[in-house]
Amino acid sequence: MATGSCKACPGGGAVFCGADKFVAIGEVVWDIFPDRQVLGGAPINVAYHLAVLGLPVRVITRVGSDTLGDLTLARLAELGLPLTGVQRDPELPTGQVRVEFGADGEPGYDIVAPAAWDNIDPEQALRAVRDGERQAPPGGGEPRRAGLAQREIDGDGEDFGLIFGTLAQRDPRSRQAVRRLAAAAGRRYYDVNLRPPSTTRELVLESLALADVVKVNGEELGQLAAWLELPAAAAAGAAAAGEGAQSLVDPQREQMAAAIRERYQLEALVVTEGAAGAWVRTAAQTWAAAGEPVPVADTVGAGDAFFAALIVAYQQKLPWPEILGRANRRGAYVAGQAGATPEMPAAL
Repeated sequence: MATGSCKACPGGGAVFCGADKFVAIGEVVWDIFPDRQVLGGAPINVAYHLAVLGLPVRVITRVGSDTLGDLTLARLAELGLPLTGVQRDPELPTGQVRVEFGADGEPGYDIVAPAAWDNIDPEQALRAVRDGERQAPPGGGEPRRAGLAQREIDGDGEDFGLIFGTLAQRDPRSRQAVRRLAAAAGRRYYDVNLRPPSTTRELVLESLALADVVKVNGEELGQLAAWLELPAAAAAGAAAAGEGAQSLVDPQREQMAAAIRERYQLEALVVTEGAAGAWVRTAAQTWAAAGEPVPVADTVGAGDAFFAALIVAYQQKLPWPEILGRANRRGAYVAGQAGATPEMPAAL
């Protein structure tokens, strides 16, 4: 698979170059909690954290021509995200997810279907990436993060990173939009993020073939191995483990990750293990970083915050232990807050 390369920055002083532009495509939903409703959806959450971390990012999604659609546009503008990639559907409603928490604190999701984000138009999506038109927030208000909405994608070829998941591909219409943007992107970041029954084996395996960097949780790693019919001891060879890796990663799971990475020629397969931390399998080595202890408020959006921090640090070409450490810290902070897009301390 083709991957983009970062162009040299004039003067060498910039942290991010022209290739460091991002497009997050997929579902936008209102998470309906027992006591409140908040805007969510993995693409929105990741885009918010990328923007707060200083990267130009665009959201490609679709909302209904309804009250929740209006509220979505207003909330995205408040979060400092540009609106040019948000389509409006004349018939389908804005997405909703009913969220309930189990005894272990993990959220369960009832994803209402169909929704407007099932009908993302691929041609509109491509135009939104390429045109780079500026758009002010509704009502002329200032975004919460001043200046973020003006950092636009100019879209002149393979100069953007695409962030996508599985759920948004449950309908063939939005699936086509994801695939079209994946073909145009310089690098593709895929969060498997299983949400049965919408996230099928076929969708996941096809998405792995599109991706360069993939994130899964521990349970999803086992599901991928089962779908791929990997033997208990995958024939991937012994891996060189970085400092701290062996305390978090058992050899069988490491071999599973190595086999998946090799089969799909991924740059990296990142595995999150909840409070225990996270680890990554690259072509050469396995690295791990312990989790950050935090009193958990709710875990919604913690994985998205982790992924955004990982993407930023990966683009900066930092060492993997530092990449994982930064991602763990950001994910842990969000898990300790209510909601997926809290105000973030500058130190994170």
